[in-house]
Amino acid sequence: MASNPGLLTEWPWQRLGNFKYIVVAPWVAYGFYELAMKGWREVDIGYLLIFPAMLFRMLHNQIWISLSRFQNARSKHRIVDKSLDFEQVDRERNWDDQIIFNAILFYLGHTYLKAARYLPWWSSDGAIITALLHIGPVEFLYYWFHRALHHHFLYSRYHSHHHASIVTEPITSVIHPFAEHIVYFALFAIPLLGSLFTGTASILTYFFYISYIDFMNNMGHCNFELVPTWLFHAFPPLKYLMYTPSFHSLHHTQFRTNYSLFMPFYDYVYNTMDKSSDDLYERSLKGKEESIDVVHLTHPTTLQSIFHFRLGFAAFASNPFHSKWYMIVMSPVYWISMMVTWLYGSTFTVERNTMDDLKMQTWAIPRYTFQYNLGWEKEAINDLIEKAILDADKRGIKVVSLGLLNQAKELNGSGELYLQKHPNLKVKIVDGSSLAAALVIKSIPKEVDQVLITGSLSKVASAIATSLCQRGIQVIMNQKHEYHMLKPQLSEEIASNLLFSRTSTPEVWLVGDGFEDKEQRRAQKGTKFIPYSQFPLRKMRKNCTYYTTPEMKIPKTLENMHSCENWLPRRVMSAWRVAGMVHALEGWDMHECGDTVLDMEKILSAAIRHGFVPLQKA
Repeated sequence: MASNPGLLTEWPWQRLGNFKYIVVAPWVAYGFYELAMKGWREVDIGYLLIFPAMLFRMLHNQIWISLSRFQNARSKHRIVDKSLDFEQVDRERNWDDQIIFNAILFYLGHTYLKAARYLPWWSSDGAIITALLHIGPVEFLYYWFHRALHHHFLYSRYHSHHHASIVTEPITSVIHPFAEHIVYFALFAIPLLGSLFTGTASILTYFFYISYIDFMNNMGHCNFELVPTWLFHAFPPLKYLMYTPSFHSLHHTQFRTNYSLFMPFYDYVYNTMDKSSDDLYERSLKGKEESIDVVHLTHPTTLQSIFHFRLGFAAFASNPFHSKWYMIVMSPVYWISMMVTWLYGSTFTVERNTMDDLKMQTWAIPRYTFQYNLGWEKEAINDLIEKAILDADKRGIKVVSLGLLNQAKELNGSGELYLQKHPNLKVKIVDGSSLAAALVIKSIPKEVDQVLITGSLSKVASAIATSLCQRGIQVIMNQKHEYHMLKPQLSEEIASNLLFSRTSTPEVWLVGDGFEDKEQRRAQKGTKFIPYSQFPLRKMRKNCTYYTTPEMKIPKTLENMHSCENWLPRRVMSAWRVAGMVHALEGWDMHECGDTVLDMEKILSAAIRHGFVPLQKA
């Protein structure tokens, strides 16, 4: 909201939440009715195309959002190198309101303006009139309206809402109070009505003009420079007719310069051009290579998780991942996404964070969880992980942490495979098992003297069992194969604390992958389920307590956090991801992979010393 909200700040349908799209339903339904009654030959195609055009605009904006986030995570052409946060994402989640508003106005225009009906597909005269009216009245009036919005009275009541975003994203361009959008549409309606009342309007002219507005709005707020210099060299007057992302970014950092809509001409005329515009453009386009210290290697989980990636839906990614029923409608999109990532065949950058002087990126392997369980994908996945590690080593990155199934023992021996193939690696491979085990142990109530470990026997489970046995706590296992695997690894002094039983149901259960739902049913009332897996446990019992996967709350110094890591809460990271950061912060010169387990107390103390806070239960 603006600092001192004025009249018509809220959108009329704001309280409808995700059901706001019903406001256009009557017009859409009427369009289908008209089509059914009249058929394709007699129905007004222009009316029918309003709703598809609305969907196209949403897709257009989403492409810009994903492109911008991808480029800002990896590109050296980033303009404003500051942090985005959850507050900005929440403020900008209603970016589609203006599309709904515009669609309603187009429907009303078609209903009440006779000249708007049965428009031709194309008119060259209409295109010229539209362009001239935009260059003249629209740009001129917008410039002065924009300057008026920066007067204290209007700024505090309206425009401050938009300027709360110093680091812009494409959708920042349309984040304004409702009252502002009324004026903006009135301005953009000048070319549309001009061509309409001169009898030169056409469907494609309207479509191209609205698409031009969306394109320029998104480009101006994308926060990375992409306009090449050869455009301005080939046609010098273009610098007065087209702005660049760096030009408009100065308006968001300096506030009192660069007021123009898309054409800087009026800033030159009225001497409000920021004198550093050309210099910032050249520096942003040239870019600056950034050295990365830590890379966290992850992968998509379910097919729907592609929307939860930071590159996907911003509002969706800003909350813990939960499967949504309405995502079934999007199933063609995520199947296509799976094919695209599979064909892309290389890791891609999804996030960039900083913590004081530490620079971090998150890279994703283009494979989903179910593909990691396919035997014939094993070699391809290991090749992808290996290439990522070698790329990190070549770039001088200090640490690569293996997240989710990228460090599965059955896949690559918890990362040992890559050390065997490349014994001279300078980059340190960290599987995070030691910190994960330490956090699980810390979450066990102090008075407990007996725990059950069930599920697949992982490296984390072995480390936990060994540590608990050393502390004199009885560890019960209910799977004979895993029990006989672990027993020989324990010394004689503590081996007696490891027991096998299919019937024991102690108060605390430590559960890993492979834990079946039917086992939950036999647990006693009040049982505490503590997962040591990277994947959460399905909650089936209301009379039991479910702890979260090993995780830590991140310090305030860790910036650019505006998406959640899978199912974890905001500003919380998995132990495996934190472990890689702590490894780099401490400057440890050893790998943590294969059977290697670090001093658990040491790494947990180091994490806490750097500001990370353990979270015990959900």
